[in-house]
Amino acid sequence: MSRVPLVLVHGNPESAAIWGPLIGALDRADAIALSPPGFGVPAPRGFAPSMTAYRDWLVSQLELFRTPVDLVGHDWGGVHVALLAMSRPDLIRSWASDALGVFAPDYAWHARAQVWQQEGAGEASVQELWGGDLERRLAVTSSLGMTGRMAERVAAGMDPEMGDTVLKLLRSARQPAMAEAGRQLPSAAQRPGLALIAVDDVGRASGTLEQHAWAARQSGAKMAHVAGVGHWWPEETPAPVADALTNFWAQLPDPAHAPQKS
Repeated sequence: MSRVPLVLVHGNPESAAIWGPLIGALDRADAIALSPPGFGVPAPRGFAPSMTAYRDWLVSQLELFRTPVDLVGHDWGGVHVALLAMSRPDLIRSWASDALGVFAPDYAWHARAQVWQQEGAGEASVQELWGGDLERRLAVTSSLGMTGRMAERVAAGMDPEMGDTVLKLLRSARQPAMAEAGRQLPSAAQRPGLALIAVDDVGRASGTLEQHAWAARQSGAKMAHVAGVGHWWPEETPAPVADALTNFWAQLPDPAHAPQKS
């Protein structure tokens, strides 16, 4: 049976290097990790970071594939994936996101994100978090709960351009922007979806269990409650998520019978 292309999209403040352990756990050396502009790769000239700009960027990347892909996103990458599923289901066979809770109508951004969304205070926060030397950035990644290789990889990729990108992206997502985007979740039901719920992360960055469940219902996504898994699972605890993804994909139609790109 032929393999469907697997495409991975990471979040903030990460780079594509975080996917290595998951790719290994899936035994998918053919997986393609896309880096959103400004996060691990330079942004193209004229690129203006926003939710819609990243959705359009992801569309442009997936249009390069000859067949629909299985699309997986973590953190902000999970937001980009969901927005893509809502707008261009023809580009995917399936989608999976660990960030669906942010689309719930009562979702409130976490405290640090709310600072980034404020003029002045956001710039000061970015300077503190992204403006230091490697030792300082390692302290930042540790404060975010990262450990070991992930903390080192993420710290190495943090730079002022990423910090500026974060401000613009988060400001495009001030409420009610997320709630308004969430109204389109039923459009994502045109393709099989999986709500990855990192149980140890519930109630933090990407919403409460109730918010995840609401968004999953709206989008027609199955829910996978992954126990013992926190926010930084792509590096730290990839195996349970790899199992959840493998089980999800095993229930999908053979690629030969899956919908084709229009």
